[in-house]
Amino acid sequence: MKIKMRYENAYQTIEVETTELAEWLNISISVDESEEDYEKRIQEEIEVQFNRPDYNSWHKFDRHRGNSKAQLNDEADGLDVSEPLMDEVIDSRIFCKESIERENQWEYESVCTKIREVLKPDIADMVIAIALDGQTVGEYAASIEDSANNVSHRYRRALSTLKKFFQKRPFNPFPKATK
Repeated sequence: MKIKMRYENAYQTIEVETTELAEWLNISISVDESEEDYEKRIQEEIEVQFNRPDYNSWHKFDRHRGNSKAQLNDEADGLDVSEPLMDEVIDSRIFCKESIERENQWEYESVCTKIREVLKPDIADMVIAIALDGQTVGEYAASIEDSANNVSHRYRRALSTLKKFFQKRPFNPFPKATK
């Protein structure tokens, strides 16, 4: 059976077995129904399920979100292939790298500010260095010329202080207004 499927702005004709379509659409032929009526009913079901305008008009809204086509290069006769398109790369975050880095920096700064509000300055610097910057306790102890045991003990106390602080207060910086 030939069915018409809408692809972007035009209909495409596809040859599919009737039994496969019946399984796909979960409909079956009735006893008093002719083959033509059954095929017409299958096409109507495809129109309802898959050829809807809202189902197929995604390109109207998403056409500028990385589904671009390669454009002709003005200087050369061929396509401009100097940079890959968004759908050609495995990780599309490379195209918004600066905004991701900027958001990560803002988040880092807000967390550091919150830690500095709660803890004393030297303890806050220790927690930021160990928890956020990735230093080990031994590395931080060597940098401030103290023993790793003392630093580890202060770090555990600081974490318990932060835990108590955040359990008592909402973490949302923009709480919703209540009546």
